[in-house]
Amino acid sequence: MNIKNPKRILLKLSGEAIAKEHGTGIDFDTLEEIAKEIKNAVDLGFEIAIVIGGGNFWRGRSSKDMDRSTADYMGMLATVINSLALQSTIENLGIPTRVMSAIEMNKIAEPYIKRKAVRHLEKKRVVIFSAGTGNPFFSTDTTAALRAAEIDASKILFAKNIDAVYDKDPKLFKDAKKFDKLTYKEIIEKELQVIDLTAATLLNDNDIPINIFGLNEPSNIIRILNGESIGTEIRRSF
Repeated sequence: MNIKNPKRILLKLSGEAIAKEHGTGIDFDTLEEIAKEIKNAVDLGFEIAIVIGGGNFWRGRSSKDMDRSTADYMGMLATVINSLALQSTIENLGIPTRVMSAIEMNKIAEPYIKRKAVRHLEKKRVVIFSAGTGNPFFSTDTTAALRAAEIDASKILFAKNIDAVYDKDPKLFKDAKKFDKLTYKEIIEKELQVIDLTAATLLNDNDIPINIFGLNEPSNIIRILNGESIGTEIRRSF
């Protein structure tokens, strides 16, 4: 049985979170603030791996006639764009960073190899996993769960464009109830669509806890790593 490294954290960023109020594209001021928090985490001794979504450039099929596999591959390419932008921003702060791609594109990223990824982390390099799992029909949430299990990460921080998990959309319902703690079983039973079912099942099976929180304050990343209770914590059991 693999032993999780308590200092090895996977950060899952949504594409929309780095677009901020623009909705699409990249807000580079936001990206720089995130990069500074990642640098702070590395300076504190954490090993940081990252999965970033591509929803700020591409989300699903724009045409009902588009093949699902084609749409998903386009989404994977969007994650590569975001990964390269984040890599450049982090390296501008003096932190060595590697982009690893599940789809081979040797001119711009290393191919994903688990042992090489772990070695990068041990050398205090930030590793960004791009292009999803390399296969259609899987979300970047599932990618985060899979990579976290592979590298023996102790926790995943899901930074989204919402500050926690609610029983219904808080933007539409003023009486929406916020959850501070949940189990994976409760997520499935309550049909809380905060992460997809495949990711929830994989995280539950591998006993990997997660925190879901908002990036309205990039400092939330460090606050969670320092043990503060922010957003919603989800575990196999409490």
